[in-house]
Amino acid sequence: MALRTRWWLPAATATAAVLLGTATPLASAAVEPAANAGASFVYEDGSYPDSDQVFAETGARLIRGDGGITHTSCSGPYQIKIWARGIKLDEERMCFAAPRGTGFLTVNIPGAYRIQTYERSVKASISVKDEHKTIDFPANTGKGFGEAGADQAEAVLLEMRVTGTTATTPPGVSTDIFGLAFNGKLTIGDAKRTCSAALIDPEWVISAKSCFADNPAESNTVTAGAPKDKTTVVLGKPHLFLAGGHTSDIAQLVPHPDRDLVMARLSTPTTGITPVPLVSGAPAAGQQMTVVGFGRTKTEWVPSSRHDATFTAGTVEATGFDLAAVTPADATVCAGDGGGPALRRTGVNTYSLAGVVGRSWQGGCLGSSETRTGAFASRVDDLGEWILQARALAPGWKTETLVQAGTSLYQGIRLADGSWTGFTDVQTKAQSIGGVRTAAAAGINADTHVVALGVDGKIYHTLRKADGTWGNFGHVGDVAGTLSNVTQVSAVSIGNDLHVVAVAGGKVFHTLRNATGHWTLFGDVTAAVGPIGTVTTAATASVGGELQLIAVSGGKAFHTIRNTAGQWSTWGNVASAAGTTGPITSVSMAGTGGDAQIVIATDNGTRQYHAIRKADRTWATFGDLKDYLGTVTVKSLGAAHVDGELQLTATTSDNKLIHIIRHADRTWTPTTTVTLQGVTGTLGTTAITGTL
Repeated sequence: MALRTRWWLPAATATAAVLLGTATPLASAAVEPAANAGASFVYEDGSYPDSDQVFAETGARLIRGDGGITHTSCSGPYQIKIWARGIKLDEERMCFAAPRGTGFLTVNIPGAYRIQTYERSVKASISVKDEHKTIDFPANTGKGFGEAGADQAEAVLLEMRVTGTTATTPPGVSTDIFGLAFNGKLTIGDAKRTCSAALIDPEWVISAKSCFADNPAESNTVTAGAPKDKTTVVLGKPHLFLAGGHTSDIAQLVPHPDRDLVMARLSTPTTGITPVPLVSGAPAAGQQMTVVGFGRTKTEWVPSSRHDATFTAGTVEATGFDLAAVTPADATVCAGDGGGPALRRTGVNTYSLAGVVGRSWQGGCLGSSETRTGAFASRVDDLGEWILQARALAPGWKTETLVQAGTSLYQGIRLADGSWTGFTDVQTKAQSIGGVRTAAAAGINADTHVVALGVDGKIYHTLRKADGTWGNFGHVGDVAGTLSNVTQVSAVSIGNDLHVVAVAGGKVFHTLRNATGHWTLFGDVTAAVGPIGTVTTAATASVGGELQLIAVSGGKAFHTIRNTAGQWSTWGNVASAAGTTGPITSVSMAGTGGDAQIVIATDNGTRQYHAIRKADRTWATFGDLKDYLGTVTVKSLGAAHVDGELQLTATTSDNKLIHIIRHADRTWTPTTTVTLQGVTGTLGTTAITGTL
C-alpha cells in the first residue's frame, strides 16, 4: 500500500474477549455495480518489480523472491556482488542489497562466474552443463565457479539465498499505541504468496480467499482443511523485525462459499493480542475506513513495516464495497495488502472490522503502470454466524445442542468461550425423514452422533463430522431390529461405542453401534433387569466406562448399570437413595469423572432437582434448582459432560431454551437464555453432548 502515513511499533500486550456480530441487513442496495469489483487480486506473488525493465538494462532476469535481496547500484551499499559475462553492466558486475540478513531471489544470470559477499553468507544455486549445484559463500569471501572454477564451463546463476539471522532490530517502543496489533502478515509457501490478515479470535485470522487459490483469476476456490503449502502468520508486529508479537503456523482453512474470504486457524493461539470485533452495522457510502496491510508501497517491494491510510467507502453491494483513498496520490492498495482489514474507527485507536480487501487497480504501486487507484473489499458485517460456525470447527471442547421444534430438529453449538452459533435444520443437512418427534445426541471424539425418532415411529441415526459435514440418516431398525410404539430415545458414548436406549411399548431396549459401524440387535433391558411397570422416559450416562441408565415409571425413577461385560444390575429405586420428589416428568443425566449427575423435572415440569450418584455408590440427595434456574416450567432436559463439568439445557413452557453449568467446584453459573437463531416453531425436546 503506497501510503501517506506509515507506522511501526511493537506489539500490544493487552487481551480482550471478541464480540462477534450477527447478521445485519444492508442499509440500501446499490443501484450501480461496484466500480472496483473487477480489479486485480492483490496478493503478493513474489514477482520481481519491473523485471522486464531490469532485463533490458542488465541482461539479467530477476524472477521472484521474498524482498530480502534486491538489485542495487554497485556505487552504493550492497552485500552481494556478482560477475557474469552475460550482463550488460560495466566490468561485468552486478550488485545486490540484502539489508535484512535473510532472503532469497530466483534469477537467470547467464555467464556468471564469481560471487563476492560482504557481511552476509550466501547459498547460490547454479547450473553447469545442465547439472544443478549449490555453492556456499561465507560472509566476506569471494569464490569463482563455472568458467572461473573447476568446471571450466559456462554457468547460469539460478538462485541466491542469504542465510543467517535478521539484521539489527529497528528502534521502537514496546507498546502498539495505534491499536492495530490484530493486523498480521501471511506467508504462504516459500514466499509463494504473501498477504495481510486480521485476528478476529485468539485462534483465527480472516484474510482473502484469493491468497490461497491456485489461480484466482480463473477460479477463486480453496479446499477446506490444511493449506496446501506451509503457511505462517505474524501478528502484533508493526515492524516484522521487532521482538515480541506472535508467530504461528496455519493449521486449517475455512473458505467462504461465495465471497473472497477465508478463515485461517492458528496452530498456536494468541494470548496477548486483542482481536478486532466485527462492525455492528452495514457499511454505507461515504463512510471513512482505515485500510491496513503489509503490501508493496510506491517504492518498496516487500516492506517489513505495517502501513495504513484513510479510505472512503463507495458503492456498497450485498457482498462488498468500493474503496477510494482520501488522498489518491499517496495511498493505494498494493500487492500484499490483499486480506488486509478495512476498518471503521470506533474510538481513539479502537476499530471494528467492516471488510477484507481483496482487489485493487494498484495505480501508483511499485511495478504497476496502472493509473486507477480504487479498491474493493468483501463485507463481513453480516457474517457473524459464518465466523462462529468456522470457529466451531477448531479442536477443543464444544457443547453440541439439539432442539426439536414442531417436526423439525435443529443443531447448534456452544463454544468454549460461551458463544453460541445459530441453529441449523438437521434434515436439510442429513436428509429429510419426514419430521422428527424427539432426538438424542452423543459425542465420540470430534463427531456428533444424532439419534432421531421420526414422526413415522422409526429410529434414525446420522453423524456430524468434525469438519462440519453430515452423513445421511439411516434407519436403525434395518440393522438393530424394528421396535413398535417408540416414544423416546437416549444416547451416550462409551469410548468409541455408541449406546442407544429406546422406550418402546412402555419397555426399555438397548443397542450399541461399535467403532466399525456394526449394530447389535435391540435387547429388552427389563427382561434382563426385571419389570418396573410402564416406562415413560429414560436417560443414559457414561460413568467410569460403564453405562448407567435411569428409567421413569409411575413418576418414580429407577437406576441400573450395564458393566463392561454387558451384564445389568438389578433396578434400584432412586427415591430410596436420593430422596422423594413429586412425579417425575423429565430426566437427564451425565457422567463427570466417577460420578453420575442426575437432573429431573417434576410436578409437570414446575420443579427441578439435581442429585449425584457418587463413584463410591452412595447418593447425594436431590437439591432444589430453583435458586439457579429460577421459576420455570421445564418441558425437556438435556445434560452432558463437557470438559469435566456438567452442562444442562432445558426447554421451557414459554418457548425458551435455557443453559447452565455446574462447575467442578460445585458452583453454578447464572442461567442464560440461548438465542435460537434459525429455529422456528414451538420448542419440544432438547439434548446435548460434549465433543472435542
